[in-house]
Amino acid sequence: MRFEKLFTAFSILSFSYALTAQQPGQVQLKIDSSNRTLTVNAEERVTAEPDIAMLHIGFLTTPSDAKGAYAEGARTSNQIVAALKQAGIPDSSIRSEAQSLQSFDLKVHKFRLQQSWIVKVPPARAAEILDIAVNAGATQSGDIEWNVEDERALENKALESAAARARSNAAVLAAGMGVKLGSLVYVTNQISAPQIPLRYAQANFLGGAAADKAAPPLAIEPHKVSRTASIYAVYAIE
Repeated sequence: MRFEKLFTAFSILSFSYALTAQQPGQVQLKIDSSNRTLTVNAEERVTAEPDIAMLHIGFLTTPSDAKGAYAEGARTSNQIVAALKQAGIPDSSIRSEAQSLQSFDLKVHKFRLQQSWIVKVPPARAAEILDIAVNAGATQSGDIEWNVEDERALENKALESAAARARSNAAVLAAGMGVKLGSLVYVTNQISAPQIPLRYAQANFLGGAAADKAAPPLAIEPHKVSRTASIYAVYAIE
């Protein structure tokens, strides 16, 4: 039988003694003959297919004087946004992420304009929209963030699964130790999502609009979305 992250705090001695059971962020429990408890940790991870893809799309102009870089950036910016809208992406799904006019070489007074957006699309259109943006002038792109519309429902599912595991583990543990499981004394929980570092400037599309437009879009497979819930519970034992 497999136990996940279980530990017990039993006090079944004929004499009384005072101890303290504590884990970071958890309640302090006094363990003695008058306070018979059983504690369990349980963790469950649930996954779902994504129904949202957040594309990080942007461009970087060629080195030029400040006015030239700005003018080139304005043209490219409007071309990309127009192409996205032409593809059926609504205004509400296009959000500016960053924009800056940066010095490229102080000695010769060269500058570059950088701009980026977060574009919300259905997962099935991620590769298509990225391809459209690149052909419109996008020269940089970062990771695609996959998510679900109803994040709360996915988190609730993870929490329910973890709670059920905690109850089951407590019952099995009590039976294995030859004691009767009593009422719940204390419970706490934590829900987490995987942290995906954004590497925006790491993936560059060289050529932009000058690239081979006949080339097919990238082969992009959506990542499943996951949430993990952890439960720490304390039960009385009889």
